[in-house]
This record gives sequence, structure tokens and C-alpha cells, in this order.
Amino acid sequence: MRLAVDPGNARIGVAASDPGGMLASPVETVPRGRGDLQRIALLVLEREAREVVVGYPASLSGQEGPAARSAREFANALAALLRPVPVRLVDERLTTVTAQGQLLSGASFAKKGARGGRARRSVIDQAAATVLLQSALDQERSTGHPPGEIVHSRQGEE
Repeated sequence: MRLAVDPGNARIGVAASDPGGMLASPVETVPRGRGDLQRIALLVLEREAREVVVGYPASLSGQEGPAARSAREFANALAALLRPVPVRLVDERLTTVTAQGQLLSGASFAKKGARGGRARRSVIDQAAATVLLQSALDQERSTGHPPGEIVHSRQGEE
């Protein structure tokens, strides 16, 4: 089983695979900030994840911008907390756009209401993590190699 996290500025979308690593499903949206890493660590334990995939928003030019640096810092902190469970940075370009498009095509997503915007963003975050994880699973199946870059936690970061 694998877990994927899509860290944003306000929320972190979380998805998990089935035990065979074939299908990704949404899990929850974790508020960004105090306790977020601990919540993800608890999900890793509860689901007995053997790897965590973190979305890495690489720019189209290949340069590491502010969002990519933030994702890398998040992945480093998570790797230190989860050791020995591997953490991998995987390119997530366009996952949120893909997730929004998929959700907008579904009738239940268009519900209105006082909490509509907040609830919609929470669902989008989970869907983006699901798209990220499914893409990583599919890529590994087609190439025989896990995608992305392994994050090496530094000894003093725990």
C-alpha cells in the first residue's frame, strides 16, 4: 500500500492505493500547519504504507520555484519523521487541473451551499493526490521503476 500527499499552502490532499498498488483512492484533506506531519505519519501507520509519494510541482522550465522548494522541504521533514518508510518526490504538474476537470464533470461536485467552496477545495485536494498516486502507480507498472526522486532524510532532522 502506498500513500500520496499533495501539499498545498492551506491543505494537504491525501490518497492511498489498494494493497496491490493498482488503484488510488482519496483518503482525506489535512489542514496545513501544526500537526500536519504527525497526522500523515499516523495515516502511514494505520494503513501500513510501504512508501509515501509527495507531489512535486516542477515548473515547465525545469527550474525549482517557490512551490517546488516548499514541497521539497515538506518531503524532507516527512522523510525524517517516517524513516525507514521511503518518501519519494514525484512530478505533479497539472494534477490539480486534471482533478478539477474530472470533478467538474460529475454532477455531485456542482452542489452549492454555504460550505460549497471550502468543501469543494477539500475534495479537489484529495482528488489531486489521487491523480498523483494513480499516475505514479501507472508509470511504475509501465516502466518497472518507481517514478520520481527518493528523499534522503538527514540524520539530525528528527
